[in-house]
Amino acid sequence: MSEQTNHLFEFLLRQGDNALVLGHRTSQWCGVGPALEEDIALANTALDLIGQTQLWLGYAAEVEGNNRSANDLAFLRDAYDFRNILMMEVPNEDFGRTLMRQFMFDTYQVPWLTELQNSSNERVAAIAAKSVKEARYHLERSRETVIALGDGTEESNSRMQNALDYLWPYCGEIFGADEVDHAMSEQGVAPVPSTLKGTWRACVERALSEAFLVIPNSEFAHSGGRTGFRHTEHLGHMLATMQTLQRSYPGAEW
Repeated sequence: MSEQTNHLFEFLLRQGDNALVLGHRTSQWCGVGPALEEDIALANTALDLIGQTQLWLGYAAEVEGNNRSANDLAFLRDAYDFRNILMMEVPNEDFGRTLMRQFMFDTYQVPWLTELQNSSNERVAAIAAKSVKEARYHLERSRETVIALGDGTEESNSRMQNALDYLWPYCGEIFGADEVDHAMSEQGVAPVPSTLKGTWRACVERALSEAFLVIPNSEFAHSGGRTGFRHTEHLGHMLATMQTLQRSYPGAEW
């Protein structure tokens, strides 16, 4: 695989792995949501994300050219081979953390996918054009819910503040950049993520202000995959469940 092809492959893995890991985490609320409406909404969000995963990883498999499929990339890789940002894999803990994480991700995904629609790579542009429609709905819903819970009871505000305090250090990884990011920018495939930091921060600050939530004073702490460091404790546990069928019955198909 040429260096240019490898960069594209790594880029596609990052998009697909973010959607896959967050989609699986979100799906864990199915049947146990705090209310029927929320249970259904989270299940639908998870389905959207898994659908996006199929597109990103399917294209990644084509680019790799090793006769692997999207399913192979999803179910037959080990934790160290995943390229998702760390925030996607932390346990749900409670409804507040789940919604806050979704909001932080959605706030970035909408402008990110909007930019990718102008990609020099036609497949990337097409996947982004389809995915951004879903991402806009996800953002509208997660933003409204974060505000409603923050501006709710004393307990709901406290839970949302705890979720924000916990997740805030992880947000820095979203905007990190390495040789893959710069290569994609040079080729016109995608912008460098840090160029969207101002847009993300402004949207986050407006929503959190309406929710009466206070942004932590601490700076972003986790750089994650951008520096080659992978924290796999949470992801390893998650994959043990997610990959059980394929690892127990290799090649099984529905």
